Amino acid sequence: MSGTLKSRKILNDPVYGFITIPSELIFSIIDHPYFQRLRRIKQLGLTDFVYPGALHTRFHHAIGAMHLMSITLDNLRHKGNEISDEEYEAALIAILLHDIGHGPFSHALEFSLLQNIPHESISLLVIEELNREFDGQLDLAIQIFKDQYERKFFHQLVSSQLDIDRLDYLQRDCFFTGVSEGTIGADRIIKMMDIKNDQLVVEEKGLYSIENFLSARRLMYWQVYLHKTTVSAEKMLINLITRAKEIQQTRGKLKATDELLHFLENDFRLYDFKNSPDLLKIFLGLDDYDIWGAVKLWKNESDYILRNISEMFLRRKLFKITLRNEEFGEEELEVLKKKTMKKLEIPLNDLHYFFTHGSISNYAYLTKERIYILTKKGQIIDVAQAADLPNIKAMSKIVKKHYVCQAKSLIL
Repeated sequence: MSGTLKSRKILNDPVYGFITIPSELIFSIIDHPYFQRLRRIKQLGLTDFVYPGALHTRFHHAIGAMHLMSITLDNLRHKGNEISDEEYEAALIAILLHDIGHGPFSHALEFSLLQNIPHESISLLVIEELNREFDGQLDLAIQIFKDQYERKFFHQLVSSQLDIDRLDYLQRDCFFTGVSEGTIGADRIIKMMDIKNDQLVVEEKGLYSIENFLSARRLMYWQVYLHKTTVSAEKMLINLITRAKEIQQTRGKLKATDELLHFLENDFRLYDFKNSPDLLKIFLGLDDYDIWGAVKLWKNESDYILRNISEMFLRRKLFKITLRNEEFGEEELEVLKKKTMKKLEIPLNDLHYFFTHGSISNYAYLTKERIYILTKKGQIIDVAQAADLPNIKAMSKIVKKHYVCQAKSLIL
């Protein structure tokens, strides 16, 4: 490991207990303002409207994922896999920074505050910026992150169907939401991991742990990540930001932090970030507090849409949401829209801020990215082909649900 710490830095994590920060470089990265910002972005966005304990942050998750990566690499070394100190540190850095590009409220605002820019693309730009600051010491971590390193299993540990990211967030999200059905036994899964032909595999005796992991993941999607109340709150937030952008871009004068105003006034695309280093810096000044601060200011705005949705947020008066398996027909939607307009006494032009419909889908196991099982005979097979696990075959079917969100009433 490059660089020994002058004094060993240890964090106390509620999920794993004591976590040691293994090198000076990693400590310097954690200490950097770009990483410290993750303390101000909640891991589960608005989920605490449903599960009050879900207040943990992206910072928690990144540190936890780094810890699990170190346990995994130690275990792989123990099984005779050659992993150099340089590779070890680079893999820890790649997982530590995998979510560094998340903006406020994470996924909810990737498509309203930004123009369809996935957080992974921003993460890469941030890692490259940090690499410049740290004089190229993150070169190997970037190769692993981009899947350009010759030893492919390192990238699989960072991003795949069975990556360290998922192993941490499932355990952590269970812990903080109190949804015990999502418990996955990450320790056992990690102990069962091995490398064969540069491919991450799980020993056959870990088969039921994998089945449990996939099943827990599916449960967590419907019970936590895609909980209908969270979906409703996220749609409200998207509508609020969309309205704020419309006002700021047509008549200006909204109150918000400079960073937030910059993104409300302009529609940025990924090439804007690539061409303007300053834009990335402004984006990295944003966190959940910019949005909450704005919501508290906007509840006093003259615009009734902005004022109402802000007030609803602060009082937790969320849109009513109907979630079901069948699609909503055009006629049915028209009836619901008319009812909402009549009830709220609003014009058709404003309806889309208070009425939203669409679909959400979850997949627990997609066969295009596989989890491989190493059989006792030394064969490598896809987990979905394992004979006695019909559940996994069933889980690979995508479940789609349709929703309608509508405001119950306006706050005058």
